[in-house]
Amino acid sequence: MSGDERKLVDTSGDYMYAVKSGTPVDEPQWRSCRLVMTNKRLVLANNGGKQALPHSQIEVLDESALPEGVDPAGATPLRIGDNVVLFDATNISDFELEYCRATLHGTVILAKHPAVVGGVIQDDAGWRKTRFQLDDDVIRLEFPDGDETSFAVDDVGTIETSDQTVMGESRTVLEVEHTDEQDRSVETYFSGMEHHTTALQSLFERVIEEREGDYELSETESQVLMALYSGVSPFEMGDFVGLPADEVEEIYQKLLDVGAVDKVRVRTEVSLNAQGRNMASEAMNEQ
Repeated sequence: MSGDERKLVDTSGDYMYAVKSGTPVDEPQWRSCRLVMTNKRLVLANNGGKQALPHSQIEVLDESALPEGVDPAGATPLRIGDNVVLFDATNISDFELEYCRATLHGTVILAKHPAVVGGVIQDDAGWRKTRFQLDDDVIRLEFPDGDETSFAVDDVGTIETSDQTVMGESRTVLEVEHTDEQDRSVETYFSGMEHHTTALQSLFERVIEEREGDYELSETESQVLMALYSGVSPFEMGDFVGLPADEVEEIYQKLLDVGAVDKVRVRTEVSLNAQGRNMASEAMNEQ
């Protein structure tokens, strides 16, 4: 390995070709292997030899991209050139998450931060190169001029993708809402090579999906969440939505129970968390 290459995972595992050379495999078969992940590549080794696959040639896929009849059985599908290969690993509970960590670890991508603050687009924000770090579930962005910012990956509320012109090229952009060090709702835009954006999207979508429940908001609860999202003080909520204080307290308790808000004080004061911002955004989109 080169001086800046770091081994992140070394374990036994299994792999299976679902598509080979662009053609679905008639009878896919699992095969055992050794899997090594570094910040530069994925290495697959078995009795037939060793393949070193640069992350730039790999794309994380959704299960919907698999040929009909292929059961992933919890394994992670990756597109490698004209092939789609399923991977599973011993002693790794979430191979997809670990792969996303590996392909993003210490890599230089493009970021616009903050692109939006409190719903207001920051016209003076520009695209900059940044070194992306994900350690202990905290994302750190390090910019060449010495600026840096960080936020917990669990604090991501919503994500959206769009096609934009970035530094003169048409690229996929990932718009990620989270809170900053001043507890403001901000959006950071990410872009880069395709394998960077697909790994980032997979990472953030996994976080949001694992956090979401099946709770369906009532109309009044939606109004309260949207009001909090818009900056209405919890103490002024009753007057804003036209409800007595005790009913507002009951709604806050329900929102606490479903994980949409965090308690700030013993009575009446709550603050939206990532799940709540996600639910409020969905409620606004339904209006």
